[in-house]
Amino acid sequence: MRPNLSSSASDLWRSTASLSPAVAPPRSSDRTSVRLRIVEEHVRLENQHDLDGVMGTFGATAHYDDQPWGEHYAGLDGVRAYYTALLSALPDLHIEVHKRHASDDAIILEAVISGQHLGPWRGLPPTGRRVEFPLCGIFAFDAADRLAGEKIYYDRATVLRQLGVFHEPEHILGRLGAVLMHPLTMARIVSRRVLRQR
Repeated sequence: MRPNLSSSASDLWRSTASLSPAVAPPRSSDRTSVRLRIVEEHVRLENQHDLDGVMGTFGATAHYDDQPWGEHYAGLDGVRAYYTALLSALPDLHIEVHKRHASDDAIILEAVISGQHLGPWRGLPPTGRRVEFPLCGIFAFDAADRLAGEKIYYDRATVLRQLGVFHEPEHILGRLGAVLMHPLTMARIVSRRVLRQR
């Protein structure tokens, strides 16, 4: 049924009413559904370790931001290099999504990443240790609703602790590591304590 519209609005309605769904701009909820499906497919392909499939979810403007390390990979080649290193380091990588949050601008996932460290990663040789840590991923989209980028946040110290290369300072190994790895900082701490006691 045609709505009751003024003549100019009626002309606009007539010109858009005949557009097919493929031509008409998608409604916000439709666009969000499409984007959720792309992200779910992306994660499914990551869990299958299908690098070509993962790359197929990205558009031409692909970028990947690993925020805890301050590393940014631009372009499809940069993103591929990131995933190649990740899948080599954690060949049994698994992503378990716990929550999905959707907006008009982005899809956000709360997930747990797990895997066994069996390949070099950030200069660290394989430790054989398992990692399991929470991660937040933010997915942005291009005009064609392909992934324009993925930005991840997680606690770097948790990962390094699980790999056996970081110890909290409240434990003896952490204190010993702080003294050996940061002697100037430790000397400043001691000198401040001595000066305060005077």
